[in-house]
Amino acid sequence: MIAPGEVWLVGAGPGDPDLLTRKAEKLIAAAEIVFYDALVGPGVLDLIPPGVERVSVGKRSGRHSKAQESINDLLLAAAKAGKRVVRLKGGDPSVFGRSAEEMAHLAADGVRFHICPGITTASAAAASGGASLTLRGVARGLTLVTAHLKAGESLKLDWEALARPGGTLGIYMGRAAAGEISRSLIAAGRDPETPVMVAVNVSLPDERLIRGKLSALAFLVQTISDEDPTLLLIGEAVAATHCAADITAEVALSV
Repeated sequence: MIAPGEVWLVGAGPGDPDLLTRKAEKLIAAAEIVFYDALVGPGVLDLIPPGVERVSVGKRSGRHSKAQESINDLLLAAAKAGKRVVRLKGGDPSVFGRSAEEMAHLAADGVRFHICPGITTASAAAASGGASLTLRGVARGLTLVTAHLKAGESLKLDWEALARPGGTLGIYMGRAAAGEISRSLIAAGRDPETPVMVAVNVSLPDERLIRGKLSALAFLVQTISDEDPTLLLIGEAVAATHCAADITAEVALSV
């Protein structure tokens, strides 16, 4: 399934190994060396066969064990050595996964590469919360952004565009910037009462979904550790009254 000297960028999904695609599982089983991010779930890593070389390349928000340039070189060196290479990335490789940089580096040296998509965290969080990110009549669109920053930087986003009603906003790696996100969206015109859902460790046994309103976002994230991957979902579509779990509960109580 993987030719010698070939690289597959594989989406590991949000963490639960049951959310891997069948193709991703086959690729992991066929690899001779696997480079994996810190956000790849332990259950996914357990699928790597014994004897397959494993290389942790970090890549967690706020602290990277290896620079992106070093990761690019490691992938290239493994491919040039004729190994069957899998690069495991949390979520989907093409959603804030910096896959373009790795592909460009490989292509410049004539190395063949492919992408196996994965479930991105926003989709998994919506599923856990029983929410529809593009709820008919409520959310006409979905916007995904990242709040990852270098030390000392401020978020440079189009707040006016993000504050427009009628859509759902998903913010990856948003815990540390939650206060700034809340203030900036409200200042740009978003209703302070806008529902938010904070999703922590999505799809894992210690998953948490915290609901509230935009004005309280900084407070909602206070109990979340720096170590816990966190996604912010903002918009009317994630209101409790629109989520399947809450609707089911209301129906059950009314019967």
